[in-house]
Amino acid sequence: MKIELFDRIQLKNGKQAHIVEVYEQGVAYEADIAEDDGEFTTETIKHVDILFVFADESVQRQAV
Repeated sequence: MKIELFDRIQLKNGKQAHIVEVYEQGVAYEADIAEDDGEFTTETIKHVDILFVFADESVQRQAV
């Protein structure tokens, strides 16, 4: 799966995040991770930490 800048992702730990930097495709990214208290933390994550990328809503609307 290719990860792009600003993609919304689901992490394997159950949290959602947005990609804010692609360090190396398929290896490492910087992500703003949504915390349970509504705040965000910015952390470097590995590709293996990502469960899936949320589909672009505009693409979903076109497919219907």
